[in-house]
Amino acid sequence: MTRIRRIALAALASAALVGVAVQPAAADGAGDHRHSRPEVALVAIRYDSPGRHLSGDRSLNSEWVKVANTTGRTVRLAGYTLTDRDGHTYTFGRLSLRPGRGVTVHTGHGRDSDRNVYQDRRRHLYDNGRGSITLADHHGRVLDSCQWRPSDHGYKDCTRR
Repeated sequence: MTRIRRIALAALASAALVGVAVQPAAADGAGDHRHSRPEVALVAIRYDSPGRHLSGDRSLNSEWVKVANTTGRTVRLAGYTLTDRDGHTYTFGRLSLRPGRGVTVHTGHGRDSDRNVYQDRRRHLYDNGRGSITLADHHGRVLDSCQWRPSDHGYKDCTRR
């Protein structure tokens, strides 16, 4: 084997090793992606519905969480979950969010649409003092979370960290 051919093969082998070493870091989401907004994010939560806490749907549906698609493509939410700190979980059904669109998840009863979905609960879920909510994808990976405290006065803008 000629010297030039050996050098060329060594260069190709080195390039292949570098490519293998770099590829997993890009594939696992390392780098700038960790500091960017997730593809679906929590936008806001009204954890204390205005007025008296009654068991009717008007009061229950005044308690809600807003979720938005932050990408330039449609995202299917089937299997995504919202879980509060007490373990109450809502699982999204067949719902797709177009780019830049959001959906409001209400606590009470109602007719689901592409903009509003309902958990069909009979009681208020969220703590008016301190609480948190977590959004996870259909694989159980946490995408976003939002915490609140009494000084938020019943409403929390989850985009402000």
